[in-house]
Amino acid sequence: MQSEAVLAALLVLGEHPAWALLAVATAGNVLGSVVNWLLGRYIEHWRDRPWFPVGEHRLASAQRAYHRHGRWSLLLSWAPFIGDPLTVIAGVMREPLWSFFLIVLAAKLGRYLVLAGVTLGVLA
Repeated sequence: MQSEAVLAALLVLGEHPAWALLAVATAGNVLGSVVNWLLGRYIEHWRDRPWFPVGEHRLASAQRAYHRHGRWSLLLSWAPFIGDPLTVIAGVMREPLWSFFLIVLAAKLGRYLVLAGVTLGVLA
């Protein structure tokens, strides 16, 4: 939630155009999700190692959930606690980068647009 607080504070200050703040916040957040996707894409290479961060049962459960809800579950990538794991699982599930990018972009931009609307609406 720190990016939301920083964005809201910068919007309130009004020293930068809102569109530029939204663009930077969205780009940074989407790029972070792409890193998660890349980690997911290659993480199973180390599945048999003792230091592997996710147990077999938990990984299988996450994969089942992703298959059940599909790529559209990435619309929740903006949500705290579940968003980052969803983006990693999308990589594990071999979601194509183009569809991953577009859905995550829409979700994250949508979150920041709502935040900006609420923040600036309160100031009006």
